[in-house]
Amino acid sequence: MNNSYFINIVRFILLVLVQVLVFNRLNFFGFINPMVYILYLYWYPIKENRAALIGLSFLLGLLVDLFSDTMALHAAATVTIAYFRPTMMRFVFGVNIEFQSFRLSNTTRAQQITFLALLIIVHHAVFFALEIFSFANIVLMLKKIVAIGAASLVLCLLFSSLFSVKKE
Repeated sequence: MNNSYFINIVRFILLVLVQVLVFNRLNFFGFINPMVYILYLYWYPIKENRAALIGLSFLLGLLVDLFSDTMALHAAATVTIAYFRPTMMRFVFGVNIEFQSFRLSNTTRAQQITFLALLIIVHHAVFFALEIFSFANIVLMLKKIVAIGAASLVLCLLFSSLFSVKKE
């Protein structure tokens, strides 16, 4: 078994466990539950099979849904960001992603934060649009997208800086 496959499996399992055992139980200000499992889609290798990414993102979202009792909302949101991930990467990184030697660690910190923020915003927009499912409550939806998105971004950046390999 390849080392990168092993690392991806460990990340998958740990992010699901951390999400359902820790972050689903947190309730900052009564409604903020950060979603850090999105990091799996951020860390997923760039040149890997896209169909495998979409399948794994569905499984990731479904597992979080099973433990959270959210009726496939996480699965729908993760599949959406997995589908649009190449488009978001082209938007943030430009044509650089077409090169064989492109790595996320070789980009600027601003580009990495922008890409992660874009993943989180799209995920939360889909998730809360499906959860609330009413334009009458659009202010509530925007409030949740901004508040939970900001908390998720801060925690994802913290985890990303803690568990990333430093450049020399």
